[in-house]
Amino acid sequence: MSTATAGTPTDTDTDTALVRAAQTGDVAALALLLEQHRAGMRAVALSILGPGPDADDAIQDAVLVALRRIGDVRDPAAAGAWLRMIVRNQCRGQLRDAQRLVPLDELASHRDSAPGPDELLENHAMQDWLWEAIEQLSPALRLTLVLRHFSEHVTAYDQIARVCGVPAGTVRSRLNQARAKLAAALAATAEAAHSDARTRTAASWDEAHDTLATAEAGEFGRVVAQRWSPDVALMYGGSRLGGSALITRAMDCDLAAGVRQRPVKVIAGRSLAVWEMDITSPPDNPEHCPPTAAWVMDLDGGRVARLRLFHPRPLAESVMEQRLAA
Repeated sequence: MSTATAGTPTDTDTDTALVRAAQTGDVAALALLLEQHRAGMRAVALSILGPGPDADDAIQDAVLVALRRIGDVRDPAAAGAWLRMIVRNQCRGQLRDAQRLVPLDELASHRDSAPGPDELLENHAMQDWLWEAIEQLSPALRLTLVLRHFSEHVTAYDQIARVCGVPAGTVRSRLNQARAKLAAALAATAEAAHSDARTRTAASWDEAHDTLATAEAGEFGRVVAQRWSPDVALMYGGSRLGGSALITRAMDCDLAAGVRQRPVKVIAGRSLAVWEMDITSPPDNPEHCPPTAAWVMDLDGGRVARLRLFHPRPLAESVMEQRLAA
């Protein structure tokens, strides 16, 4: 028998109200929902992983999933069970393979057929809140967190380590710091006005398409000169290989060889953008390039200040040296 009196809201009534508000873009409602169920989420993590940093990581990852997946909730009164399910999935993923990451975009939701994350984020303002919090992180922590949780092909520790030019252990340490600081930043920015991440992402998609089209028209150097920093640096790991001349020459050489790129995913913040590309090599040289690449770009005032080109399936070192020397 229920102990609630007539007219007194129950916990499920509160969850329903908070979920519905969050689905319309009320970030404070989602923050309150997460806080109300944090104890239950932690209990699940501890029961599977035991006390320690792994349980803390699972909870923080679950918060990110919930933030991006709140639009999936069909039964708002069952929000607590939904949040605990996300934690359980995170914990089981850690137990299956500590080195394997399931990107947030691929996490199974409780829908039989859920729309993709981009479609979900079109429906509410949660990405503005998330990006505002991410922008509070240091550049090193921001890059590590974004690659780990938002990219499609640059998610493993060893891949992120190669992009950043640091040991894999440093990546793990940075992720731990980033998760803790992100949780604090989410709480601090819940009431703040946020920039329009959707508009910024759409603009970055347009820029990626326009950059490639202009390059194919033989004017990539003009794009670099007009839109990128005069001191732009091409990075390989933690080392600077050269500037705009090398970047332009590498692109022109690939195009002359018949290589084409097509953007398949764009991640856009105020200070960091990632363009993930599918690559088509020429028919007479199908091994000319790996099939995918990521343009990881540090931004300064909206202009590219540093570019890291990363191939999830890297070229042999000798081939890379030959291409850069061409």
